[in-house]
Amino acid sequence: MPTESESNAASTAVAEAPPTASLTERFKQIRNFTEELCRPLVTEDYVVQSMQDVSPTKWHLSHTCWFFENFILTVEVPSYQSPDPSYAYLFNSYYVQSGERYSRPHRGFLTRPTVEEVYHYRAHVDRHMVELLETASEDVIQRVAPLVELGLNHEQQHQELLLTDIKHVFSMNPMYPVYRESGSSEESAPTQPIEWVEYAGGVQEIGHTGDGFAYDIEGPPHRVFLEPYKLASRLVTNGDYIEFMEAGGYQNPVLWLSDGWAIVEAQGWEAPIYWEKHDGTWCLFTLSGLREVRKNEPASHISYYEADAYARWAGARLPTETEWEAAAQGVEMNGNFVESKVFHPVPLDHAAAETPAQLFGDLWEWTSSHYSAYPGYKPAESAVGEYNGKFMCNQFVLRGGSCATPQSHIRITYRNFFPATARWQFAGIRLVRD
Repeated sequence: MPTESESNAASTAVAEAPPTASLTERFKQIRNFTEELCRPLVTEDYVVQSMQDVSPTKWHLSHTCWFFENFILTVEVPSYQSPDPSYAYLFNSYYVQSGERYSRPHRGFLTRPTVEEVYHYRAHVDRHMVELLETASEDVIQRVAPLVELGLNHEQQHQELLLTDIKHVFSMNPMYPVYRESGSSEESAPTQPIEWVEYAGGVQEIGHTGDGFAYDIEGPPHRVFLEPYKLASRLVTNGDYIEFMEAGGYQNPVLWLSDGWAIVEAQGWEAPIYWEKHDGTWCLFTLSGLREVRKNEPASHISYYEADAYARWAGARLPTETEWEAAAQGVEMNGNFVESKVFHPVPLDHAAAETPAQLFGDLWEWTSSHYSAYPGYKPAESAVGEYNGKFMCNQFVLRGGSCATPQSHIRITYRNFFPATARWQFAGIRLVRD
């Protein structure tokens, strides 16, 4: 994951610019949904930065405005003026070519601008963007449409980050604040047994083919050779993971990569983040508050180090991203996404079929693949090219989307990436065997 809590790469082009009306409506819908996600919050919630990887809600709202302002409005609208020139400094994330940036670890110190002023900033940018999209010439629309699409996908990434970040913020409060009440109060469906779906391997083509929007790191498409493998029919559940814990998983250095074991010792890991014991019972913090761990739910907020150790304990391994993408070919991209407004992974409620379940939604799935360039990859020119390529170091790829990911934002070629220590994202485990 990039160092500014953003994931994935940017593309400066889409295969075909959408019609102006649809692009305008898409702009409005996505911008409105960001604000809808903020409705359960009160003013005090917007400002807190609970760790360096977390950004305050107010910063997410402002940075997504800055993106449209910096890359589109100041370029295409000569008369455009920002509500405050200091916003260019405060809300730039990591775009060195776009100027100086405010210190990332200190974003929580920004009590000003106020939340009210941030919403005025959003309204200001929205008004000028809609006016541009509705009145510009066809030539201008063709030129800016790819950047608008990029900005909208960028905003959808921040919608997910807004949720994962506010969850971490709330988890630090001993009052266990509730973002949204849960519609389920107890464990229901039994845990489905793991089946193994076999794949013959051979030569496979992976990567984005050019139909519709994609980030530049999803291509170019290329061929890979895979040995035969078997993919687990479902995600690892809390019940599965408790068995690992009770078997001494967090006390056995043989299961862990060296760096992972050093963190286990240094930080005292003994369970996933958000888990804590109350009267001898494991409970976990969710966006619906604190409750007992349900064994049939997918185990979430797992770091790469924990996922790798669990896989080794289970006599399996994590899939490569090419194995994952090859298995996802032809699978419907239905699942528990942010539109469901559950904001938590849900149990599998049906027996295993011929294709793996939960490939999309619920949880991002760790792969064993280091985040690196596909053959022939070239980053975009200008500051937009900084979105992605420079983060190809010390990161692992995740696939499939989560319960906080917009469904319209996901595709089988989508490559998310985070460092091996990351735990606050909705990430889980799917096993593979040779």
